[in-house]
Amino acid sequence: MSRRLVWLRHGQTAWNLARRVQGHTDIELDDAGHEQAAAAGSWVAGFGASQLWSSDLARARQTAAYVAKESGLDVVGDERLREFDLGERSGIFLDDYQERFAEEYAAFQGGDFSVVPGAETPEVVAVRLRGVAPEILAALGQGETAVVVSHGTAIRTAVLALTGMPLDLNQLRVLPNCGVAVLEQRADDPALMRLVAYGLRAPNA
Repeated sequence: MSRRLVWLRHGQTAWNLARRVQGHTDIELDDAGHEQAAAAGSWVAGFGASQLWSSDLARARQTAAYVAKESGLDVVGDERLREFDLGERSGIFLDDYQERFAEEYAAFQGGDFSVVPGAETPEVVAVRLRGVAPEILAALGQGETAVVVSHGTAIRTAVLALTGMPLDLNQLRVLPNCGVAVLEQRADDPALMRLVAYGLRAPNA
């Protein structure tokens, strides 16, 4: 059996609800996010993971804590699993962004992060995700699974980068809060992974 990475997006934050750009801003889960993460924790534990990794940002760490509680696994925190750094636009409300910087906003929504002052691009984020993923896989035995708690756009980038698809973020929709993407290591080419599920979610999340 192939090694698997189960990528789990964090639960909802107040900034998600308000449609506010988070990036590296360290925002905690709101009450609904905690409920989502609690439901996801028991569901994701059903994947039988032997490793649990997480972004070091609070919203991911708090989500991972629910998985840890249900699975008995320790959380390995890694800043390489963070969301995109969105530079000068961190904290802006999307409605304000569109009104004040209409042309830039349109490009940003189209996946062109190079127009955002100080932001990371998909290429930059792909490098750090391609760096951490082999370390996670190396910690797994054959047929074992790791849960990786991260962020919406970071997970989209991971899926594209690790499967060898072009880094066009528009190929994938953003996962819902506590949504899951499952990647399996390819037997014919262990350097690449295969997307086997996308958009899964705990029934009560």
